[in-house]
Amino acid sequence: MARLSDIIEEFIKEMMKENEEDELEIVRNELANYFSCAPSQINYVLTTRFTTDKGYYIESKRGGGGCIRIRRIQVENYKPLLKIINKKIGNNVTYDTGVKIIQGLYEAGYIDEKESNIMKAAINERALSNNTDDRNVLRADILKSMITVILL
Repeated sequence: MARLSDIIEEFIKEMMKENEEDELEIVRNELANYFSCAPSQINYVLTTRFTTDKGYYIESKRGGGGCIRIRRIQVENYKPLLKIINKKIGNNVTYDTGVKIIQGLYEAGYIDEKESNIMKAAINERALSNNTDDRNVLRADILKSMITVILL
């Protein structure tokens, strides 16, 4: 059974597809009423599922029930995206965070399923099991290298 957060995320993505534009404006309270949840649940979905590393930009307006604009980032030049991703990864990265970044690149269409699976395999605990001291540092270096090669 899908979690409410997953359902809300898919609903918003479907609305963006139907809108046929890279921008969508929603009213947080109306969406919360539709899903019979607290507005904070909508905020949670927006802040965790629609991030810049996943190719989205969120703009919120105060008042009026919490109007929120979601924009899909159109990247003509991948260098700004690469800079954002490298900053997100930093000097070390956990496996879970790495997978989220890879999944965001896949969902945004920057990598295909096969590339996504290869990247996940390269940074998993099993692949890095011989390096127990600086596993997250090594994982960050591997992930940044793969993303750089793909995007440039």
